[in-house]
Amino acid sequence: MKGWFITFEGVEGCGKTTQAERLSERLAAAGHRVTTLREPGGTAVGEAIRRVLLDPDFAGMSEVCELLLYAAARAQLVDACIRPALARGDVVICDRFADSTTAYQGAGRGIDREMIGHLHRLATRTVWPDLTLLIDVPVAVGLARTQAIRELDRIEREPTAFHEAVRQGYLAIAQAEPDRVRIIDGAGAADEVAAEVDRQVDALLGSTRRAEGRSDA
Repeated sequence: MKGWFITFEGVEGCGKTTQAERLSERLAAAGHRVTTLREPGGTAVGEAIRRVLLDPDFAGMSEVCELLLYAAARAQLVDACIRPALARGDVVICDRFADSTTAYQGAGRGIDREMIGHLHRLATRTVWPDLTLLIDVPVAVGLARTQAIRELDRIEREPTAFHEAVRQGYLAIAQAEPDRVRIIDGAGAADEVAAEVDRQVDALLGSTRRAEGRSDA
C-alpha cells in the first residue's frame, strides 16, 4: 500500500513547524502510522548539511553552493526516509520540501528555474507531495515571531526584499498547482490554523481511501 506524502511550506516564522507537529500527533492518535521529517535534515547527512546552510558564519556562501547543498540533503532524505516510509503505507509529514527551493533559491535568489527543475528531478526521482499546505503570513509578521524567540539564522538574516520575493514565489506555486497546494492563513491563532490544516488533510485521506478502497485498519 502506498502511503501519503504531506508537506508544509511558508516563509520564516509562519508557524508551519508547529502545525506539522500538531498534525503528526493527531494522526498518530487516530491510528495512522506517521513519519515526521524536516528539510534540510531528517538524516545524519541532512542534519550536518543543515548546520552548514543555516550557520551565519557562512554568510558568503555562493547561491549555487546553497542550491546544491539543499538538493543533496533532499536526495538523502528521499532515499533513506521518505521512499521507504511511503512503501510501508505511512503518512509522511515533512516540514519543507522541494517547493522551498523553488521559492527561496528560485524566486528569492533568482536562480534559473530550469536548473532548479533538473535538480528536483534528480533529488526526488518522482517522489512528490500529495498535498502541500502553504501557511501564509506577511513577511513582517513571520520575522517578528522568529526574532522574539531566538537569534536569526543565515537565511532569516537576508533582507526583507528577499523574504518578500520568497513569499511571492510560494503564492505563484499555489496559483499554478491549486490541486496540490492549499493556502492557509497563518496569521490567526494556532488552533484556528490547525483546524483548517485538519480539514484539508482529512479531505485528502478520505478521498484517497474512497478511491482505492482503503481503510485505517
